[in-house]
Amino acid sequence: MTRREFITLLGGAAAAWPLAARAQQPAMPVVGLLSPLAPGSSEHLLHAFRRGLAENGWIEGQNVAIDYRLASGLASGFDRFPELAADLARRQVSVIAAAGSVAAVAAKAATQTIPIAFIAAEDPVKVGLVASLNRPGGNATGLNFFTAEVNAKRLGLLRELLPAARQVAMLINPTNPINMTSTLAEVEQAARDLALQIQIVNVSTSHQIDAAFAALARERPDALFVAPDGFFTSRRVQLAALAARHAIPTSFSVRECVEAGGLMSYGASLTDAYRYLGVVTGRILKGTKPADLPVEQSTKFGLVINAQIARMLGLEVPPTLLARADEVIE
Repeated sequence: MTRREFITLLGGAAAAWPLAARAQQPAMPVVGLLSPLAPGSSEHLLHAFRRGLAENGWIEGQNVAIDYRLASGLASGFDRFPELAADLARRQVSVIAAAGSVAAVAAKAATQTIPIAFIAAEDPVKVGLVASLNRPGGNATGLNFFTAEVNAKRLGLLRELLPAARQVAMLINPTNPINMTSTLAEVEQAARDLALQIQIVNVSTSHQIDAAFAALARERPDALFVAPDGFFTSRRVQLAALAARHAIPTSFSVRECVEAGGLMSYGASLTDAYRYLGVVTGRILKGTKPADLPVEQSTKFGLVINAQIARMLGLEVPPTLLARADEVIE
């Protein structure tokens, strides 16, 4: 071999090394985020999810990709979860992050092998996501985000604010059957204990929300109790505006609704829940098996009162209630 041939061969091999190295690099892992959120109105929750991922060293666009499957905040979106989950399973994403019980159950039905991180409002054991909280035993783990379990406390706080109340209307989403069943059982029992009459109002679209408030404006219940539901959270501006327009004292399950102009809320932090969903997803991406990660449970619940809305409604918030509030929005 001549010297010129050797130099040419060496140069060609050197040029090929970077291409070969790139070809051998593992593909960037993909997280499929399955959620009832509406794009745009819940960016702070998506940011919290990404922040949780970052706590484990995963940065979107740098070393992890996120395939967002948002149900657009529509009640009918709950019916789409099986289809969306099945598509993520076919694409063989690295992890499915499922926000909400319906999304989590759909993900679990779609795959028994792809790891699943979830936020579940209902008991994860009861709905078949895990074998037990301490030993999940399968391909799923996450956070039990209590909602139905705190409904009795939330109804009691509403009664404390309105001691003369006798009739309370409750908005509930019939297209979310898992949540609906547990919420009805909890609220109806609490209403009996508090000597309250509960009027159930089924709504599952934005138009039905408008129609429901038009009817409530005629019937004049003493208060309105909005069931915990991702659809209602996505429509929080509409709900808060209608409640204020028709002067109906309204209780919500998450702080975001009070920030949007609602009267009061009681429940766990939705922002913290999405951050933790990101944390669990990040741990799984690092190699931890869901079966080895116990299901965490929400332990901190906050009472938020919008004092400005209370004054607008002509309500005097009892000092004892104000003293127990975790946040008062002026």
